[in-house]
Amino acid sequence: MSEDRNPSSRAPKRGEEVDVLIIGAGPSGSVAAKYLSAAGMSVVTLEQGNYPDRDKFPGRRPEWELVSQRQWHPNPNMRDMPRDYPVDTSESDINPLMFAGVGGSATIYAGHWTPFLPSDFRVRTLDGIADDWPFTYEDLLPYLEQVEWDVGVSGLPGNPAYPPKKAYPTPCLPIGKVGRKAAEGLDKLGWHWWPGTNAIPSQPYNGLNACVRRGTCMTGCPEGAKSTTDVTYWPAAIKNGARLVTGARVRQIEVDERGLATGAVYIDENGREHRQKAKVVIVCANGIGTPRLLLLSASKRFPDGLANSSGMVGKRLMMHPFSAVLGIYDEDLESWRGPFGQNISSYQFYETDEKRGFMRGAKWGAMPGGGPLGATSFVGTKVFAGATAKVGDMWGNNLHEMVDRRFGRSIVWGIIGEDLPEESNRVVLDPTMTDTDGIPAPKLLYKVSQNSHDMLKFHVARCLEAVEAAGAIETAVVHQMRDTGWHLLGTCRMGDDPKTSVVNPWGQSHDVPNLYILDGSTFPTSAGLNPTATIMSVALRQATRMIAERRNQKAA
Repeated sequence: MSEDRNPSSRAPKRGEEVDVLIIGAGPSGSVAAKYLSAAGMSVVTLEQGNYPDRDKFPGRRPEWELVSQRQWHPNPNMRDMPRDYPVDTSESDINPLMFAGVGGSATIYAGHWTPFLPSDFRVRTLDGIADDWPFTYEDLLPYLEQVEWDVGVSGLPGNPAYPPKKAYPTPCLPIGKVGRKAAEGLDKLGWHWWPGTNAIPSQPYNGLNACVRRGTCMTGCPEGAKSTTDVTYWPAAIKNGARLVTGARVRQIEVDERGLATGAVYIDENGREHRQKAKVVIVCANGIGTPRLLLLSASKRFPDGLANSSGMVGKRLMMHPFSAVLGIYDEDLESWRGPFGQNISSYQFYETDEKRGFMRGAKWGAMPGGGPLGATSFVGTKVFAGATAKVGDMWGNNLHEMVDRRFGRSIVWGIIGEDLPEESNRVVLDPTMTDTDGIPAPKLLYKVSQNSHDMLKFHVARCLEAVEAAGAIETAVVHQMRDTGWHLLGTCRMGDDPKTSVVNPWGQSHDVPNLYILDGSTFPTSAGLNPTATIMSVALRQATRMIAERRNQKAA
């Protein structure tokens, strides 16, 4: 790899071989692009989606809730936009949710900022199941703290669920009437809660505006307040000389006769094929896109897929079991106000207690109910209407009465349970389905485990206690929502043993020494909370190591 150069030097020209090729401009790819380019490396990033246009985000327009049900639906099979690829979910209990574009799926996330806890890195040691990570929470902490200051996280220091750490760069957002009402029930039961920590600054920060609490976070933030890497990382990366190529659908990573990665073949939006050569290749295409690309890159030297001598590419898919509890109150909670990130969170039942009949636990996050359609739906899927209503309540006068009763008076508790790794849950190439360029689509084989079902039932029961303790006049529950596969983890496991893992503890392929994976597909376990903070922190850890070891890097 090249020596240091002026960070403000020119971007690489099309076709020019570069030090590093990054595939995917989501959270992990953006971190790598910024820091590797700042260290003087020539960087090209290929992103199949486009650069988000804030003017097209519908959150400030009156039709927002209507278009969010289709055009901005998080399920790519439902949204079906030109840069999406289809996913065969006919044998999956959960639909994957993702978004193609600079900033990746964070464009449509709620902004929850929940780093993994110390116990999440030591599941085998503590509970005798799954695996320990090859590094600890303490090892990752310096990178987490740096990322939080890059991102502009808002939060209140001192959460007893976590060890002490550096303060957040901006104060926590108001928890509002929704947060206070949710906390009321927890206080009566003596259970843990803490103001929500969100990737949404409470004041202008690092190119971001302050949150105006519109609550439309999951269709892109029209205010430019929610922290996404197109705002917080890419301006710096481009200034450093990194080149970002959008509309670039990668179909294969190429290797030479020595088995080293030489770059990638991609197809542009006009259907033309290009090659980007590089000395090192980094894949950041999420827990479905990354194994898909490695399997697509099979060759005579790698007949079972690139970097797959272990046979683990695509296996151990984790998507987090998820249930939701709705509480309706006989008072105005202004529950149309944002942020749609967590107003408060609770880790009361996060750690394992075998007396409960299952292993590991879950995090709760209290969120507002949204607009009028949010009174009867959640995350684009109708889930609450039939829970306590009779047939026909979704039509005519019954619908109007339901909206009047619920709008502005509702709290949604989201329950994210730990998804234990199982080799039977996996990503494979579909034998018939393709994307619009004729590239085989991924197929998911995924079943929610009995441990996950039992976990969610326990947590729903406890959450109902909390909702009712706060005085709810009406409740509704959805157990294991189908459209909840936001967190795509585990399909290219990180570990020390090449026989049982795809990459080493630094994200480097055991089989191809100049191929790295820096996204959540490398996670040995899933924890029971939103993974973006940990994905970005791990990416910074691995990128920092790459910079330090650049002179020892074997390269094409």
